[in-house]
Amino acid sequence: MTQVARPPRGESSRPLSARIALGRAITPVPVEFLLIGSAAILLTAFGVVMAFSATTVESISTTGSPYNSGLSHLVFAAVGLPIMFVISRFRPGWLRKLAWPALVFGIALQLLVFTPLGGSFGGNRNWIYLGSLSVQPSEFLKVALALWISFILYRKSAALTQFWQFAIPILPGITFALVTVLGGRDLGTATIIAMLAFGTLFFAGVRMRFLLPIVALAAAAVAMLAIFSENRMTRIMSVFDPNCDPSKECYQPNHGIWGLAGGGIFGRGLGNSHEKYNWLPAAADDYIFAIVGEELGLIGCVVVLILFAVLAVGIFRIVSRTDELFTRAVAGGLGVWIIGQALVNIGVVLRVLPALGVPLPFLSAGGSSLIAVLIACGILLALARTLPDGPRTPAAVPTRAAS
Repeated sequence: MTQVARPPRGESSRPLSARIALGRAITPVPVEFLLIGSAAILLTAFGVVMAFSATTVESISTTGSPYNSGLSHLVFAAVGLPIMFVISRFRPGWLRKLAWPALVFGIALQLLVFTPLGGSFGGNRNWIYLGSLSVQPSEFLKVALALWISFILYRKSAALTQFWQFAIPILPGITFALVTVLGGRDLGTATIIAMLAFGTLFFAGVRMRFLLPIVALAAAAVAMLAIFSENRMTRIMSVFDPNCDPSKECYQPNHGIWGLAGGGIFGRGLGNSHEKYNWLPAAADDYIFAIVGEELGLIGCVVVLILFAVLAVGIFRIVSRTDELFTRAVAGGLGVWIIGQALVNIGVVLRVLPALGVPLPFLSAGGSSLIAVLIACGILLALARTLPDGPRTPAAVPTRAAS
């Protein structure tokens, strides 16, 4: 009688294990991952196209080539997108381990603006120059603060009902970060950082009776900094003055509005902006949305708004579908930063807010802003991977502590 040879002990299960592992590897990613990833990629691509278009005139005048500035933005996008997808593979435990090193690195980088490496642009000393490369450290400080605040709150989650337990060391850390930015006279960036910090604390579940006095003090501090600065007060009052001087304080806001209005519904056509011919200051930076409206019209502006809305939905679906405090806090803080800064920038271009000098995420020309926001999106994608397969039950939704 012939005996069938049996495989050695343990080998019979290996093909099955390999198939299971392969099945896990190709499991569909969460909807949140698709929403955030697709919006980030499309906004980045949109920004590259607009950077090429908006910088042609300035690039010709400075380098002789119409494509030099656009190529720089393309290089930053080509570096930032792979970084985003690498970070998307990080586990939350790794992100928590990076919290303190990220904060130390962000603060150290920000302090370099006060050394001989630092330099001023647009009245703010918020840049460091490394040869031909310029870096805006405050953009990376935003990411670091979101991680660090969330990590501290995660470690103290059982004591968030006590003010001093929540406040130390978070409030001194936030204050020091803001002081380093305000030391360079960059009130706009400091305002965005304060919004990020509030969003992180709010979505972590810190009691509103702790947060509201802090918000009131911050608002009072911003008001004082504005009142005692003639330049800031001029910009603020120009928003409410229909007769302000169009050759001085209202020159840039007026040209931004004219650019938007000149595009109509369908726009003048890609590359056909009039304002970029040295009429609109910072056309490729803080006022890139005006160039979008002029060249691509109302339709182009609506597309940008829809992409930011898709990104916002993906971010806040993470917040609503997780029970992990660290995940909620990081996603909420980064979401408030990216979406809030986009709304502030667009509000400035529409002349409903005073000029704050903050870029439009993904679209404004500049490597620091683009790479920092893509790092943030990488973190959001990593958090999206941790979400449960099915929808949360109502009982699992965390409730905020009563104030």
